[in-house]
Order: sequence, then structure tokens, then C-alpha cells
Amino acid sequence: MSAHFQTYASRAERHSNPAARSLLETIERKQSNLCVSVDVTSSKDFLAIIEVVGPYVSLIKTHVDIIEDFEPSLIARLQGLSAKHDFLIFEDRKFADIGNTVALQYSAGVHKIAFWSHLTNAHPVPGPSIVKGLATVGLPLGRGLLLLAEMSTAGTLARGAYTEDAVRMARASRDFVIGFIAQQRMEGVGLRSGEPKDEAEDFLILTPGVGLDVTGDGLGQQYRTPEQVVTESGCDVIIVGRGIYGKPGSMDITEVQKQAERYRKAGWDAYLKRLDQK
Repeated sequence: MSAHFQTYASRAERHSNPAARSLLETIERKQSNLCVSVDVTSSKDFLAIIEVVGPYVSLIKTHVDIIEDFEPSLIARLQGLSAKHDFLIFEDRKFADIGNTVALQYSAGVHKIAFWSHLTNAHPVPGPSIVKGLATVGLPLGRGLLLLAEMSTAGTLARGAYTEDAVRMARASRDFVIGFIAQQRMEGVGLRSGEPKDEAEDFLILTPGVGLDVTGDGLGQQYRTPEQVVTESGCDVIIVGRGIYGKPGSMDITEVQKQAERYRKAGWDAYLKRLDQK
């Protein structure tokens, strides 16, 4: 049986990577496959949004490099909210350099991502060396890596042979690469002629471009509903940002809570519907 027709809990039992296992367990425990992308430029807005949406999510996606007043103490406060509300952290760094450079970007500098972010991601453009470089830092810390196999923007180049090569890279490093940023399941993708499909393969699929009310944003982003993403395409985590918290700096707490619960329920209902199809 394909992994996406199994429960999150049963999949967690078989995952060897600690970050993947922890994410699946959190999803099951909170009955939430919702990840909120907190793309704001001030620490105040960043923490305020996470405090409000934290109870409804299993994962918070960050872009700490866009926070204009970033200080190291912000990370301690983020970790405190992670413990308080029981969610994991995913720094959406999109590494894209040679192995030695990404290892330094991951472990050093101002942000020291590897020491607080359970998950991060990378473009497969540099080839397998990018996975190897990040793994030297992340594996000893129990972290997990996602490869960008597809994107949700119009005109993306991440398709076809590019996607197939990304999946092959992941299969060669299953101890560290736990899944993909993608729009669909990846089982069978990238298999060469005569290569058998591994029925035990279970890469997590995290999907941006999810919306209940709009189909685009005027800047190339394309949106699909949770049912399209989870039930029909078999993806595991829906990533939502502005559709939940709107314009930063003018947050209506009650409305944000309402939207977070709305998306949490829509994502979970889509998952239950998927299980009924097995």
C-alpha cells in the first residue's frame, strides 16, 4: 500500500529520521497537517502571528533572513513558542550552493539554522554535494532535509527531468532527505527502465500554494484547495501564509484564529477522505 494511504501515526513508526518521525507524530497528535508560513519583516509581527496560530499547526515555516530587526534572542523565543504550542520549525532557507558553503551557511553565520530548525530545504541544482554538505551538519543533530522537486509558481523550471533528478538524489540519501517541496506524490518518479518501485518508500510531501478563497496573487503564485492537494494529489502537509493572517501589522486575532482553524479542519478532513479511498 502506498504510504499516503496509511495513517500519519503508522508512517511515523517506520521512519528512521528523527525529524520526520517527530513531524508525523505531531500531525497525528494535533490532528493538523497545517504549516503556516510566517513571511514578515518584523520580530513583533513574527512572534505575534506564531502565538496566535501555534495551537492549530504542526509546523511553522520561517524566513528569518527577512526579519529586519533580527537578534539571536528571537530564536530562543521561537523555540519557547514551539514547546508551548507543540509544533516543529521549518526554516525555508532554500540552500543552493556547493557542499562546503552550504554546510557553513547551515551551521554558522548570524542565524545558525541547524541548531534550532528541525527541517530545512535545498534546491537540487548543485547536485548530490549539496545534500552531503548539509548532512554533515544536520544528521548528527537529528535534522531533516526537504528537496525542492516542484514549485507552485507559474512558469517554474522545476519540472520534468529536473524533478526526476531531485527524486533520485533523495533516494540516495534517505537517512537525511525526508521528502520534498512538491505538488504531488513522488513514488515512481525518476525510476530508470527496469528499476522496481520500492513499496516501502515514504517521502513526505509539503505543498505550498494552498488557498480556500483565491487562485492566485498577481505575482505568479497559484493556489489549490486542501482537498485538491491532500485528497487528490496525496500530499502530506499544506503550507498557508497570507490566507490565514492577512496583512502584517493589522492582525485581527479572532479572525486569524478562525482562519487557522478553518484551514486545519480542511486539511485534516481532506486527509481523512484520502484514507477512505484506500
